[in-house]
Amino acid sequence: MPLFGNKFSPKKTSPRKAPSLSNLSTDPDFREQELSLDYGPIQVKLGNNEVTFENGQWISETSGAATVHREMAKIKKQSQQLIEENNLLKMKVDILLDLLSETTAEVHLQENEIDELKNLNRNKKR
Repeated sequence: MPLFGNKFSPKKTSPRKAPSLSNLSTDPDFREQELSLDYGPIQVKLGNNEVTFENGQWISETSGAATVHREMAKIKKQSQQLIEENNLLKMKVDILLDLLSETTAEVHLQENEIDELKNLNRNKKR
């Protein structure tokens, strides 16, 4: 006889029945719209004011404020992209200038070495 018996072993639960989909439309678009996780933008209406939550910010839908706000966000995003592109181009120009100065220095060294060799060759001929 076991010390604790079967007091601590849970009983098996009966398997669940599959839920019926008969109350839902068989139209896949309807099911996608009703059961998907895509809720769209969150909209709240308080009195005469309506706001929408988009991209982490509340945007007022009253009058033309929403379109102005969207345009401002678009312009800010474009400005940020141009700033990043400008920084990348500046870095590329700096790298090219470094390469140019290195190549120029090597050419001057080679020219000096050629001149020294010519002088040595002239001195030997005399």
